[in-house]
Amino acid sequence: MDFLNDPPKLRKLAIALFVPIPILTLALVLAIFWRAGILYDWTGEESFSAQLKGVSDLTADMLRPRVHTASNIPAAHSGVNPFGVNTFLEQEPDPAVREKSVQMAAAAGFHWLRQEFPWEDIEIHGKGDFEDRRHEPARSAWEKYDHIVDLAEKYDMALIVRVSNPPAWTRAQGNQVGPYAPPDDYQDFADFVYTLVSRYKGRIRYYQLWNEPNIYPEWGDYAISPEDYTRLLCLAADAARAADPNVVIINGAMASTIVLDPTAEPPGNALNDFLFMQRMYDAGAADCFDIVAMQGYGLWSGPTDRRMNPRVLNFSRPLFMRDLMVANGDAHKPIWISEMNWNAVPDDVPDKRFGQVTEEQQARYLVEAYQRIQKEWPWLGVANVWYLKRPTDQWKQEGKPEYYFRLLEPDFTPTPAYEAIKQYANQDGAHLMQMYPGAHPPDFWGVGSDSYHIERDDSASLGQVGVLAAGGALGLRVAGKRLIVYAPPDAPSAQVQVKVDGRDPKDYEISGDKPLKIRTGEFGFIKIRAQDELRIDHWEVTGKKGNAGVWLLPLICLFIPLLVAGIVLVIREVG
Repeated sequence: MDFLNDPPKLRKLAIALFVPIPILTLALVLAIFWRAGILYDWTGEESFSAQLKGVSDLTADMLRPRVHTASNIPAAHSGVNPFGVNTFLEQEPDPAVREKSVQMAAAAGFHWLRQEFPWEDIEIHGKGDFEDRRHEPARSAWEKYDHIVDLAEKYDMALIVRVSNPPAWTRAQGNQVGPYAPPDDYQDFADFVYTLVSRYKGRIRYYQLWNEPNIYPEWGDYAISPEDYTRLLCLAADAARAADPNVVIINGAMASTIVLDPTAEPPGNALNDFLFMQRMYDAGAADCFDIVAMQGYGLWSGPTDRRMNPRVLNFSRPLFMRDLMVANGDAHKPIWISEMNWNAVPDDVPDKRFGQVTEEQQARYLVEAYQRIQKEWPWLGVANVWYLKRPTDQWKQEGKPEYYFRLLEPDFTPTPAYEAIKQYANQDGAHLMQMYPGAHPPDFWGVGSDSYHIERDDSASLGQVGVLAAGGALGLRVAGKRLIVYAPPDAPSAQVQVKVDGRDPKDYEISGDKPLKIRTGEFGFIKIRAQDELRIDHWEVTGKKGNAGVWLLPLICLFIPLLVAGIVLVIREVG
């Protein structure tokens, strides 16, 4: 035991005994997490080396400001069926092929068709001229689009109509400034929107005005300008609302880009989506849209990638947009994803700018994306997969990676991604339509009842309430520890009876200043029976926050260096 009185020997023993301990501990934790799939759940990376880098990135993220998503504030149009898909029905000349496309979209479990109604294909030859004389015999330019609307109704699907692509006659320079460039007179666009919305009043409610105005070539050769787009948007939104007061306006979907200077070369003529959106707010755009649209491409990592860096493009990007909306007083509006997918481009296609995954990964990632949206982002409504199918394989023949986002081949052969979505979206409805933690609007799609309906109520937080008639009952499935039911501020007191998971019912009272609080456990099916008319402002589920442990490993990574530093200091003192 003489070495205890020998500082050099004691120092060596301390190093031999204590320094490896934190390193071995970290290695053991990493190995356990890797085997359990936790590293993938945090980083969205498949390989172990990429997961390790992802963990270090998450550690760095802890030093950045936290985003504020205000998940306890309900957002209108967020409680809808989330399953949507992009279609190119206007490019299918055969009506039977159009119908089969819609039929297969419905069979896959999609509820929404995001479909372009190109301005240039409807008001073709001049202002107010809606006859198509490009081929003989001439016919109404509306004919094809009337058929698309009929098909959506036949298969009980809802349309999200994208309005863009001005005809050449709207610009003095024609298409020389780009086929997607805005018209010289923005009122021409507003007038077309008015005509379009008037024609389908009561049949189509959701319109997206323009697409990706923050990048080339969607604004033509003109300089990217949030202020100009805001002026175009507001004119068109006013026209749409004049044609149909119930219309819902979606802004032109923001493309994800990290370009900060649109005049820089290269890449030039693009502007970061968050900067563009903030300048829209500064220009007064908030009153001109009801839903914020953005793209949701995962690129090189999976949908579980939780790294938060505004200079990195991954599936967590909507969190930054939500933070920006909250800061601008728009927490009551939702985000909808206009285009979402991963690119299953094969190795022999050189262009990998959209990332590269296998077809198996593409299928798995799409399902996991919907799962994350439903479980963690109560303020996000529809996510539209890009895309169902193309009329031909021209993109494939041209070597374009865009082709490999498809769910169906041009001959309707399904891809693994189509089959995966079909299996997931058609599973047991009670499981699929659970209400997860966060605030939800009164028209949440998982509420089941023949006695429940939505009414306009200006005193409510979202301007509408859910009304359960006296004697009526509703049911919903909750994934959380507690369900809170809020009545609007001026709602009278109502007596209700609540049954959780078939247990004995309990009587409660709810009013404008006394919300109904129901303990559910981790999961629960709740049945509410109203003795008096029940008016619901919104719902909120608390508890069971998803992936709350995502910061555990980064904290360990921060702790290990501190522990090692402490041991070194102790050793130096001993010496």
